Amino acid sequence: MMGDRDFRSIVENALDSIGKELEIDIDSADIQTIHLHEVVHCLRRSYYDRIDPQEIQRRGFNELLSGLLRKLQYGSDPKEFAIDDIKLKGQVDMLIDDSIFLFRGATNELENPHANDVLYLNACMWIYDKPDGIIVYITGDRKETTFSISRNKKMFEEVIRRVRVLNDLLKEQKTPIIEPSTECSECQYYERCFMKKKNTKQLDLAEMLGFGNKKD
Repeated sequence: MMGDRDFRSIVENALDSIGKELEIDIDSADIQTIHLHEVVHCLRRSYYDRIDPQEIQRRGFNELLSGLLRKLQYGSDPKEFAIDDIKLKGQVDMLIDDSIFLFRGATNELENPHANDVLYLNACMWIYDKPDGIIVYITGDRKETTFSISRNKKMFEEVIRRVRVLNDLLKEQKTPIIEPSTECSECQYYERCFMKKKNTKQLDLAEMLGFGNKKD
């Protein structure tokens, strides 16, 4: 019977399959190519994604929004920006004339854009050499909040600094420092950062009560 099926697992499997088709392909061995989304988020998470990755469970179509839009008519091709011998690779969701668009899912209407989205969009304006950038947040009930961003050189220089840091840490096989944020609680690597394993001795109940190792 249909009611006996585990529909939750079916939906989760479908989301995972779609996500894998849409996600940006990163060659973990190519540390001279750094992807923009790796440096606007937590560097430790990006490091683990390359060195010792762990699957993340996708929770809904909002997380797939950008990937879906990149496949449509106005979706852009990825572009590279040279930083000495490192290539910074970025891709926007939509490119129309001189305007760059990012689309993000949101649980409610926002008063301000998320900092990592601003960093991403600003960097894309330099990578694509475009003057205008717009972030559109869309909630589950189709409410939209739009923010227009001006290109900022100092903000892009911070992204470049983070690109160099991640590249150096990957070369040296050194784990980046923890960068606490609101994303930590939902990160697949949360336990690695905040929950240390303790070496505990297994105790025998009889021994604890004083009955162990007694001769007749």
